[in-house]
Amino acid sequence: MDRGLRLYRMPIATLTPTTPRPLGEQARGLRALLDRRHEPRPAVRSHCRSLAVTSGKGGVGKSVLTLNLAVTLAGYGLRVGVLDGHPGLGNLDLLCGRNGYWNLSHVIAGARPLDEVILDGPAGVRLVPGAASLLELGDCAEPVQNHLLDALARFESDCDFLLIDTGSGWSDDMQRMVRAAEDVLIVTTPEPTAIADAYARLKTLGPSPVRAVHVAVNQATAGQSARILERIQHTAQAFLQQSLTLGAGIPDDAAVPQSVLARMPFVLTTPDGPASRAVQRLSQQLLSPGTKVGRGGFFERLVNAGGFGQSVVGSTTRL
Repeated sequence: MDRGLRLYRMPIATLTPTTPRPLGEQARGLRALLDRRHEPRPAVRSHCRSLAVTSGKGGVGKSVLTLNLAVTLAGYGLRVGVLDGHPGLGNLDLLCGRNGYWNLSHVIAGARPLDEVILDGPAGVRLVPGAASLLELGDCAEPVQNHLLDALARFESDCDFLLIDTGSGWSDDMQRMVRAAEDVLIVTTPEPTAIADAYARLKTLGPSPVRAVHVAVNQATAGQSARILERIQHTAQAFLQQSLTLGAGIPDDAAVPQSVLARMPFVLTTPDGPASRAVQRLSQQLLSPGTKVGRGGFFERLVNAGGFGQSVVGSTTRL
């Protein structure tokens, strides 16, 4: 794993010991989340909406936010899929208490069908590990490409919302994956280097008649979030000729690193905590009416954008 989730990756010994939340309380957190299935929720379309969660640098908590956002969306009764698009070995399976051996590279190699690779996560979220291998399809025979794309299209058709946890950085492969999504959520922190990288990531997206661009400032106070979002909004208007669709602040919350150690989403372990409430507000904003609809599905747009180029650096196969 990279050093992402800077705070959240601290060794166990460096964290103040806390009493683990009993399994009964975790179950109550899950029930509280799933009870929201019966509450009125914003109207959503039958089309599967895709959201790429990205950042300019590692260490901003992007993967943790992706997982907790997915679980929160599932709490509204939505069918949610997540692609772990990190080059090399991702970590979403570990963050939600799973440890899948098989991933998408094994599907491409013909070792396993896609259905056997998909992991069932919390609240019914379905996770595809090793999704960066999708960008290796350009090296495969056409029948292999067609077979996998058909399977992925079926997976997408079974989802109301598809989240793509991309790698950080600037590779062409990652750029194509981000641009194939209808919505982009850029995650940053108050650190100057993270803000500078968020600016740079914003500029590389370029204007789009379809894409909605959102920003989440993680591990920040309300005042920090407001100031940073205002500055990033100015950059978006200057370089993209469009405003940010929404901005969100996720407060620093001790429940977050504790949930990582427990390998459970914090929206389940502490559903009423400040970070959980912020993610709930973000999910409600994402589901608000009036969002743009892209043509075709995520995988179709990825193919049309020439998304199958050279193999990503480092195999995603676990041997």
